[in-house]
Amino acid sequence: MAETEPKSVAPELLEWPKKDKRRLLHAVYRVGDLERTIKFYTEALGMKLLRQRDIPEEKYSNAFLGFGPEETNFVVELTYNYGVTSYDIGTGFGHFAIATPDVYKLVEDIRAKGGNVTREPGPVKGGNSIIAFVKDPDGYTFELIQRPSTPEPLCQIMLRVGDLERAISFYERALGLKLLRRIERPEYKYNIAILGYAEEDQTTILELTYNYGVTEYTKGNAYAQVAVGTDDVYKSAEVVDLVTKELGGKITRQPGPIPGLNTKITSFLDPDGWKTVLVDNEDFLKELQ
Repeated sequence: MAETEPKSVAPELLEWPKKDKRRLLHAVYRVGDLERTIKFYTEALGMKLLRQRDIPEEKYSNAFLGFGPEETNFVVELTYNYGVTSYDIGTGFGHFAIATPDVYKLVEDIRAKGGNVTREPGPVKGGNSIIAFVKDPDGYTFELIQRPSTPEPLCQIMLRVGDLERAISFYERALGLKLLRRIERPEYKYNIAILGYAEEDQTTILELTYNYGVTEYTKGNAYAQVAVGTDDVYKSAEVVDLVTKELGGKITRQPGPIPGLNTKITSFLDPDGWKTVLVDNEDFLKELQ
């Protein structure tokens, strides 16, 4: 009886991510000059500085910025490590994206503030969407997407993966994300999967890109992770553990409270080495008070 128990428990456990109350909370990455980046994000990109803290005993500072409060909106968490002025972004990280009603105007504003426009506004090849690309002072790329007013302007994280089908399966099963659509571009030798907890125009999504024949990328040391809210860190970690045993990846921090903060988290790597942190929803809201 004991031998068959895991098989009977697993299907029920794997349903948990679909029932759980989840959303993408924030992306964490490192910058070489915190005040410079805050100035660019607020003045050029239109974000708001939501909170900022300095942890001198651990020699770092961070700042949270976005287009709405952390209780409801996806934000970026910028980390400055004392004395470190630059980082390697690597080849695997792609970009963040901002939805705006007028890409042309936003590009003008960014250029006026000294931003680096790497693709001028215009339609996507083979499509009607108006986009542009810009880089922030640390070299992170932001795609600007023309879209009517949306509750979540900070709308996308793009990461490159070595096996798209494996990655889709992993994020569907481990995190309960829904596959919203696929984009196949054989003429440009890449395919894309869009995954999210709601429709693209309503929430932040994860865009996974597979470039034909490329199975590995460098991660660098700049982009760190994405955080996802959950009602039960322990049960969510059990699910991740099951999925990693089948598809790859590993849990890097067992579920439990962070010393001194008491927020319960767990963290793991996906099969491509991208890190996700699951954060207890109630504890997260207490942090914001």
